[in-house]
This record gives sequence, structure tokens and C-alpha cells, in this order.
Amino acid sequence: MSPYFVSDAVASAVSAAASSAVAAGAAAVVVAAGLVVHLVLPSSDAADIAGDALYTVAVYAGLVVGFPRLRPLVVALVAGGWSVAVELFQATGVPADLAERFRPVALVLGTGFDARDLVVYACAAVVAGLTDAATGRALRRETRRPGAPPQGRSA
Repeated sequence: MSPYFVSDAVASAVSAAASSAVAAGAAAVVVAAGLVVHLVLPSSDAADIAGDALYTVAVYAGLVVGFPRLRPLVVALVAGGWSVAVELFQATGVPADLAERFRPVALVLGTGFDARDLVVYACAAVVAGLTDAATGRALRRETRRPGAPPQGRSA
């Protein structure tokens, strides 16, 4: 190993920290966009679909912040699975009852079941995972030292 390059363990830790930082910024932007959709745009099917997709992308970004070394496929499955579980929970009526007592609960748990949302969540998780895998692969290719094996998150 050349003295000009840090160890693979340090490089991997730096890569994970960078992934977390980028994901935290992305999560902030996505949550802000979701609030704009919820609070500013008129209620419509398009706004509902956009809000659902942004919810899953926010969950995806939050997972990357907390677990930056997870592969995009795993993060996409967990984000999509969480979103579907929350949607199915809405069918019980419990989230709607909770939202009546404390309105912000509706932003996290929703209030009413809509089967269309399940499709939106799946699509959003796939798009987030593919985007993460593609951009992550490109960044690793640009920053890897010559001859070094791939490290960090990969597709």
C-alpha cells in the first residue's frame, strides 16, 4: 500500500460517513418537499401519490443515515416494507384515532387505507434503490484508488 492512501478500513468508514451525510441532506429535502405537498398543494390524486412516494423516499434516506453500509436492495426492501406495513396498519383505524388526538401523527402513520398507495410505495422504493445504487457505484468508481477492490455500499 502506498503511504499516500489511507487504510481500507478508514476509507470504508469515511465512505459510510459520507453516505450518511448525503442521505441526511436528502432526507431533509424530501421531508420539506413532503410538507409542501401536504400543506400547500391542493388535495388531489397527484398530490396524494407524490406524498406517498416522498414518504417512502424519506424512510429510505433515514435508513441510509442510520445504516450507511446496508446495500441499496436491502434498504429498498425495508423502506418499502415499512411503508406497506404502515398502510396496512391504517386499515385498523388506529392511526386515524391517534391522529384525532394528536394531528401530527397523521404525517407519520396516515389516516386511511388506500390500496393504490401500496403500488406507489413499491415503485418509490425501487426508484430510490436504483438511484442509490447507480449514483453510489459511479461515486465509488471515481474515488477508488487504482487497483483497489470496491468498498462500501454496492448494488
